[in-house]
Amino acid sequence: MTAGDNQAGASAGKRSAFRAFIALAVFVVILAAVYLSQPDDFLLYVKAFHVIAVISWMAGLLYLPRLFIYHSDAEAGSPQSETFKMMEARLLKIIMNPAMMITWILGLFLAWEVYGFQGGWLHAKIALVVLMTLVHVFFGRAVRRFAADGPRKSSRYWRMMNEIPTVLMIGIVILVIVKPF
Repeated sequence: MTAGDNQAGASAGKRSAFRAFIALAVFVVILAAVYLSQPDDFLLYVKAFHVIAVISWMAGLLYLPRLFIYHSDAEAGSPQSETFKMMEARLLKIIMNPAMMITWILGLFLAWEVYGFQGGWLHAKIALVVLMTLVHVFFGRAVRRFAADGPRKSSRYWRMMNEIPTVLMIGIVILVIVKPF
């Protein structure tokens, strides 16, 4: 393997961040173009972009605790632990944080534009999204603890924590599709 193939180096991290920035910029340009062209189905585009952001955010929320499970079993300071640190930080900063922000921005826009912030189901959904955001923040703190080789929770603990985003997602999807109240 050559030095250019090393995915753990600083230059690889900069390349990953640059590619993520480009992808985010393309996403924003497409969204701006749709907004400026104001097609008749503009809100459908906003919904589609919202769903794309939610899928990206959820992918991170489901994958990050899996990394924590394996990281918990790696000896602090080992090459394996250092690789997990890099993977966790990149996942959080490059995918999860932007996806969460886009999810919130587009979701609040839709809540206002489509529903006028009315409906018990919508309030319940927003409450669950707030809880999902708190899980995101909690996972972000865990990334920082792992990066500092701080105290670790067991892999069993992270297996249980891995279920929280799933349960919240189930509740959110049911509220959005069924609108029970």
